[in-house]
Amino acid sequence: MAALEVNIDTFDELVIEQSHERLVVLDISAEWCGPCRILEPVITSVAQEFNASEFVLTKIEAEDENMKIAGRYGVRGFPTVIAFINGEEVDRFHSAQTPNFVRDFIENNLDKR
Repeated sequence: MAALEVNIDTFDELVIEQSHERLVVLDISAEWCGPCRILEPVITSVAQEFNASEFVLTKIEAEDENMKIAGRYGVRGFPTVIAFINGEEVDRFHSAQTPNFVRDFIENNLDKR
């Protein structure tokens, strides 16, 4: 499963609305961010282990107008990964993490549905 690219115009539809149907995990990152470049292949690979009907990975680049999304959720550093269920943030983590950590994060939030 490839990450769905999100921007300020598609955020409500692809993240908030979709989170009423399945777990949505949003990766907020920046192109210049070293830890973001480390996390991206890890989170993308782990996401492929899950059923698309239960979970979707979304990604937003924190630049220009998209920074308003980062501000709305109080993001203080990149990458920040936020889990959404029923239109609400239910969990988050920061910085690059191991595949096991990312897998546990997704599984734990799937259990909340």
